[in-house]
Amino acid sequence: MIQYKVLFVCIHNSARSQMAEAFLSKHGARVFEAESAGLEPGILNPNVIKVMQEIGIDISQNKTKSVFDLLKEGRNYDAVITVCDAASAEACPVFPGKSKRIGWSFADPSSFKGTKDEILENTRKVRDEIEKQVIAFIKEANNMEYWTK
Repeated sequence: MIQYKVLFVCIHNSARSQMAEAFLSKHGARVFEAESAGLEPGILNPNVIKVMQEIGIDISQNKTKSVFDLLKEGRNYDAVITVCDAASAEACPVFPGKSKRIGWSFADPSSFKGTKDEILENTRKVRDEIEKQVIAFIKEANNMEYWTK
């Protein structure tokens, strides 16, 4: 039974927020409903698609969405989690209701430089960091006191 709706936000909804949505859907599907959106929706990062496929998660058909469109639709969330740097997170709109605002900072895979292998390796590191953070969030959020803080 879904108890909590969570929105992950980053700049383009092309990498970090897509990975976070996929991991929350995988690890917390019975309790959490996950969505993701961007401040300026872009195109899914092909390196992110590849590293997620390596672990059996296919996000290749996902579409990027605008956080402002979700706000206009009147969507409500129990938590809005930004997965970009703090300055970018400040541009995220405030959703109505009692949304818990959380900020996680991860490197942006679209900014990685180097060889194809180096870029993929750095993207894998971000993927793994996001998965660990999502799992920690699930454990913490399953405690009812978490939602009243």
